[in-house]
Amino acid sequence: MDTKEILRFCLEKGLLLDKEILNLFSEAGDAESVKLIIDKIQDHTHQKIITKKIFIDNRDKVSQFFLTLPEEKQKSLETLKIKLGLSIEISKQTSTPDEVYEISELNKPLEDFSRYPVKVGSATSFSNKKLETKDFVKYFRNRFSELKNILQNRSELKGLVSIDKISGDRQTISIMGLVSDKRVTKNKNILFEIEDLTGKVRVLINQNKPELYKKAEEITLDSIIGICGSGNKEIIFANDVIFPDAVVLERKKSPVEEYALFVGDLHFGSRKFLKQNFLKFIDYLGGGIKNGIDVSKVKYLFLLGDIVSGVGNYPNQEKDLEIKDLEEQFIGLAKILEKVRKDITIIVSPGNHDGVRIMEPQPFFDEKYAWPLYDLKNVVFSENPSQVNIGSRGDFSGFNVLIYHGFSFPYYANNIVSLMKAKAMNAPDKIMKYLLKNRHLAPTHTSTQYFPLEKDAHLIRDVPDIFVAGHTHKSAVTYYNNILLVSVSSWEGLTDYEEKMGAEPDFCKVPVVNLKTREVKVLDFE
Repeated sequence: MDTKEILRFCLEKGLLLDKEILNLFSEAGDAESVKLIIDKIQDHTHQKIITKKIFIDNRDKVSQFFLTLPEEKQKSLETLKIKLGLSIEISKQTSTPDEVYEISELNKPLEDFSRYPVKVGSATSFSNKKLETKDFVKYFRNRFSELKNILQNRSELKGLVSIDKISGDRQTISIMGLVSDKRVTKNKNILFEIEDLTGKVRVLINQNKPELYKKAEEITLDSIIGICGSGNKEIIFANDVIFPDAVVLERKKSPVEEYALFVGDLHFGSRKFLKQNFLKFIDYLGGGIKNGIDVSKVKYLFLLGDIVSGVGNYPNQEKDLEIKDLEEQFIGLAKILEKVRKDITIIVSPGNHDGVRIMEPQPFFDEKYAWPLYDLKNVVFSENPSQVNIGSRGDFSGFNVLIYHGFSFPYYANNIVSLMKAKAMNAPDKIMKYLLKNRHLAPTHTSTQYFPLEKDAHLIRDVPDIFVAGHTHKSAVTYYNNILLVSVSSWEGLTDYEEKMGAEPDFCKVPVVNLKTREVKVLDFE
């Protein structure tokens, strides 16, 4: 379709198109259908400037517009739909407060979806609004309120009061608050400033209480904690510190035998991508009894971010790339993933290399580049972070899997005393335990880039059965309070940067979880 024809049509209508939409419409090749779509979106939104965001914000209505076209025209405009980001449809299945959404037919379920259900946590409503100080204030206020509701059920917090109710007389007391300041005094005590919605108070941890002092060293700025102690409105001398913590009372087991596998940090497109090892893994999924596992019962494969190497993620990255185009990286990866059995659901979430924004929460993959993955019928997508439920059936509620790529991990590995001593970038399960203890994936303001949503995307509201992460390139499997922790290894050979930083990555390890027995095996494809 001629660009001038589109512009002339829009001029007559008093409309403006941004450059990206103009280019997409020009490539469509069906002038009458494009004009009809422009007409309908303008009638529906009454907007005079038409951008891609308008199409995404009105996804359901625009999809209906396409369905009103003759079938042959719908097929001819399928590429335009993909590039406009319209081929994902999310249908709400419940009206519970936690809003569980189920991926609909257009988001590639299995043909026998009811047998192997996958439910992805509620989709985030993203905004391009200019951020103001009040947005961060509201974000932290809401976080405090939610974690306060968790903490106040802890039996240790006796005599719990808000900070403005503390009198001038010495008393035994418990408070909850956000850690706004932390420092070591000249006497080697630790002094905190704790605040709630009513005020602030100083809290002192005496160095002569070694167990408590050790606890206090673990406290990070902006975390929400409980304090038991004695004192007055000027200062409280702490006797104990209470974290929100995450606990599962029992290890859930599926009524049927099926397996979930976890991989990530593929970095497809890198010169050091371990292609032959990954192909060996894909071949393994074909079936048979291998390593004591009935591979035909593998039903879930998680890909946990950095699945492609991306472009422009760091200076001079092109010298490390075999494939220098983001879309071509996704095309190449999709050709490999299409070999995976169609009764295996592939759950894909983004990382910092995958062509989505670095700011968290990270949205679904951009169809403009990742469309080859959207064409795979057994792929479903989640945000980062997100919670995904797998394996529910009948009276069995399934397993809640908390997914987080792990971009905040280096901050805690380099700032929390015990994690520094443990060299925790090479022991990521220790970082994962620490974050579960705080019920937050990035409690400190500067630990990751984030958008201050009213509902904090990093807060761990519902305790998961399984917590999985990547980013560190280290393989780890362990339990914490009956929560299975899984950190995935890398499928990219040792990089110059990792070598320079003293990293010790693991390669080609695949944790396999038997959901019936809860037995975990780690397969090695190195």
